[in-house]
Amino acid sequence: MKDNIWKKYSDEDITKLNEICDEYRKFISESKIEREVTRNSIKIAEEYGFINLDKYINEGRNLYPGAKVYVNNRNKSLALFVIGKEDITKGINILGAHVDSPRLDLKASPLYEDTDLAYLDTHYYGGIKKYQWVTLPLALHGVIAKKNGDVINVVIGEDESDPVIGITDLLPHLGAEQMKKEASKVVEGEKLDVLIGSMPNDEEENAVKNNILTILKNKYDIEEEDFLSAEIEVVPAGKARDFGLDRSMVMAYGQDDKVCAYTSLRAFLDVTDVNRTTSCILVDKEEIGSVGSTGMRSNFYENAIAEICSLLGHNEVTALPRTLKNSFMLSSDVNAAYDPLYSDVMDKRSSSYFNNGVVFCKYTGSRGKAGSNDADAEYIAKLRKIMDDNNVYFQISELGKVDAGGGGTIAYILANKSVNVIDCGVGVLSMHAPWEVTAKADIYEAYKCYVAFLKEA
Repeated sequence: MKDNIWKKYSDEDITKLNEICDEYRKFISESKIEREVTRNSIKIAEEYGFINLDKYINEGRNLYPGAKVYVNNRNKSLALFVIGKEDITKGINILGAHVDSPRLDLKASPLYEDTDLAYLDTHYYGGIKKYQWVTLPLALHGVIAKKNGDVINVVIGEDESDPVIGITDLLPHLGAEQMKKEASKVVEGEKLDVLIGSMPNDEEENAVKNNILTILKNKYDIEEEDFLSAEIEVVPAGKARDFGLDRSMVMAYGQDDKVCAYTSLRAFLDVTDVNRTTSCILVDKEEIGSVGSTGMRSNFYENAIAEICSLLGHNEVTALPRTLKNSFMLSSDVNAAYDPLYSDVMDKRSSSYFNNGVVFCKYTGSRGKAGSNDADAEYIAKLRKIMDDNNVYFQISELGKVDAGGGGTIAYILANKSVNVIDCGVGVLSMHAPWEVTAKADIYEAYKCYVAFLKEA
């Protein structure tokens, strides 16, 4: 464990750190789901002069050094590029983070009534400890698509005037048998239904459910059947907060991986005069294997690079593979920070620590490195030099003890396409819990790391 980096900061560093972390708290509070991250990131990028790549394609315009473009993938993934002075086939410097987080999704026909209580039926998404999601104030975020083509944004539970919803739990007085169960079964998936109402209207049958439908009709002009074409996510209600009496940490929902998504985006937008083309990917579905049309396994990112190569005059079939082969990437994803309360699953010599800087993880995967990207020594040496030359504090870590478990990121997917890639992000406590904790100093160092990488890799 290295020295706590707060001891090394100047007043100027602390001012910049607080600026970035204040903006981060605001961003993550307003960007709890992947659609909101994409929408808000596009809004910020357009303020920096970025233009949708489709505009260049549709108008038959060529790209040029200094051009700033983005690709919006179904409103749930985003790729941004700044065209560099060098030939793009010499490679791209890429920052890639995912913007989905563990949560509860509403089922296709979620609304039902039981004993004068109205519920929403859910299906959990990603790796969660189910018992952590009961008795919390929860909110609804997402969209409802209607047959007439309208898409309605839904956010209920975030404004101070909004009601919240939640999942009930069994009282301890009657919970003797429940407490004998394994932690994974203390609360089972089908018990994660969200209580949303108890007031009937004037009708006799399903009067509470019908009253809820009336409220939704008045607020959003939707019918019950519109849930069939909805994407509604249940997430913790409330804003990101300073954590600790010294305000040295941040507590928020979804910091895996939005803490890296924000710092990557912020660094990317701050570095515009580049020799090599730079890119920032904010991608969906990592928590369930990067599958689907908005996940990293889809071709959307390769297709975007191919379009850019074409608009730069590279129409040869070798342009895309050559560009990928010569590219460098930081897979901007979080790491499990050392928690002394759970030291039995941590390797103290190979863990990441709060306030020790940004974390490089040579390989993730599980046990015998299954499913990992194993970054090569030459690339790590290159990154070490960049970090040292730019006074970036960093640490190199594994994800817990060898046989304790493991995890994965999007790194191996780009590595399979010949991109030189390593995981690099922020240490997190209580990862995948409804509320996660990060250290402000590590957030700041991640931002510095990403800036240095984009400029010098």
